[in-house]
This record gives sequence, C-alpha cells and structure tokens, in this order.
Amino acid sequence: MGLLSKKDAKLITDPFADNNPITIQVLGICSALAITAELKASIVMSISVLFVLGLGNVVISLMRNIIPSKIRIIVQLIVVATLVIIVDLVLKAFAYELSKTLSVFVGLIITNCIIMGRFEAFALGNGPWRSFLDGVGNALGYAAILIIVGFFRELLGSGTLLGFKVLGDPIEKTGVYAIGYENNGFMLLSPMALIVVGIIIWVQRSRNKALIEEH
Repeated sequence: MGLLSKKDAKLITDPFADNNPITIQVLGICSALAITAELKASIVMSISVLFVLGLGNVVISLMRNIIPSKIRIIVQLIVVATLVIIVDLVLKAFAYELSKTLSVFVGLIITNCIIMGRFEAFALGNGPWRSFLDGVGNALGYAAILIIVGFFRELLGSGTLLGFKVLGDPIEKTGVYAIGYENNGFMLLSPMALIVVGIIIWVQRSRNKALIEEH
C-alpha cells in the first residue's frame, strides 16, 4: 500500500487539472499577470506560495478547534502574514535582486485568494496531514500555471529562459535571429499574460468536456 490513499492523492492531483486554482477556480490571477514576465520570478513566487500555503494550512488545522468563529479571518491573516514575512526576509537575505523584482507582490501573497480560500474551505474542517496535502496540491497547481506562463512570456518576449539566451543573440543575429526572427515585446506586458492564461484555460477545457458542462 502506498504512502497516500487514493482519496489523499487526489488532494494533490486534482488541483493540477480538474480543480486548478487559477484556470478553474479563477483565483490568484493577479500574480499570474504581474510577475510572470520572467521565469525565475515565476518559480520563486511558486515556491513562496508553496511554503506559505502548505505550512499555513497545517497551522490553521492545528488551531481549528480553538479559534473563535468571530475572529477566524483575523487569525488566518496573522498566520499568513507571519509566513509571508519569513519568505520576504529569506529572499532579501539570499536573493536580494530577485526580491526587488518581486517587490510588493510577495507581500500581496497575504491577500492571495487561493490561500485564504483553502484556509476557509479545507484547513478549518480537516486534520493537519490532509490539510498539508491540500495546501501542497493547490500550491503546485498554482505553480504549474505560473511556470507555463512565465516560460512562454520570457522565451517569446526576451528570447531567454532564466536569463540565458536560448534563441541566439538578437544583436549579433545568431540562432533564430539569423533568419529574421524578432522578440515579441508585447509578451512582456501584463495583458499578454492574461491571453496566455486564457489559452491554457481553453486548451484545458477543450480536453475535458466535463469541465465545460460544470463551469
């Protein structure tokens, strides 16, 4: 028997497709638009949300029976704010330039609808282990979309991936630039992130008729 039961495994696998927090629940769209011009920023934001949501779900689950209903939102905000401060301090200590690139968007993890939604919808009603799996699953589903969007925006907008020139040198006209290819600067603008997300939603729902009928 595996480490995870079929029911527990679905907590991780469902957010990748049938219940993706961005493409199906339409949550966390703001960060998908704001920080995906670079793949590195997308990856770091994904890891940050994974840490905050995974650990936050566990903390809320452990406290669920002692949190007064009237102040549960305040308690949830305190928990997520504390975790976000830890993330921000770590980034400033070990990746200062990247922390400046992400700037205010790390702080906005506090108001990320995915995190508050999982606290309310799952962690308050389930044990720590299942809450942890739910947090990890939703964070990975969120990360998958951010990384896909960041991949295409940086590749087509700058001709690079993680800062490395993968299509050639546009100045010296090497690689694909030698045959007349030009970077699409529009890919670096926020509206193009929305278009890329829209294409992902279209592809996902066209492959799953049940999603079309349900949503």
